[in-house]
Amino acid sequence: MYAIPEKIAAANKANVETLLTVANTAFASAERLAALNLNTARSLLEDAVANTKTLLGAKDPQELIGLQTALAQPTVEKAVAYSRSVYEIASQTQEELGKVLEVQYAELNKNVGNVLDLAAKNAPAGSDVAVAAVKSAMAAANSAYDSVTKAARQVAEITEANVAAATNATVKAAAKTKKAA
Repeated sequence: MYAIPEKIAAANKANVETLLTVANTAFASAERLAALNLNTARSLLEDAVANTKTLLGAKDPQELIGLQTALAQPTVEKAVAYSRSVYEIASQTQEELGKVLEVQYAELNKNVGNVLDLAAKNAPAGSDVAVAAVKSAMAAANSAYDSVTKAARQVAEITEANVAAATNATVKAAAKTKKAA
């Protein structure tokens, strides 16, 4: 009987720890994203000033067009690099939060299983069918969760491959445009 308040306190402590992990993960990601945005804005401003000075030094329209084309390539590459960095931060955050949720889900499953086992031991005769039905429903839910988790991982892998392919294609297309000009 005295173990119940201790279990509640332990569960509350675990929940606070999980909340802190989630909050720290979110703050770390926001911090990384803010730093990326600040560095990108600074770089864009510096590039804009340098590009404007270069374009103002053009002596004729032909040279101006050539300079514009030459200056476009690095801008496209930086935009692609920025997009890739944002995607990496987002996917790493998703992965970290997914791990936390998996641990929470496993702990919840364990606790529900323990409660069911305790209920089965203390239940009146004939209630074993109901306990078995609940355990069967839990097994089905766990199987569905596993399937959804595997599908989500596959989608993430496919998305990552598509992002990489699109990034490479964009950089190659910009390089071809520069060469053609």
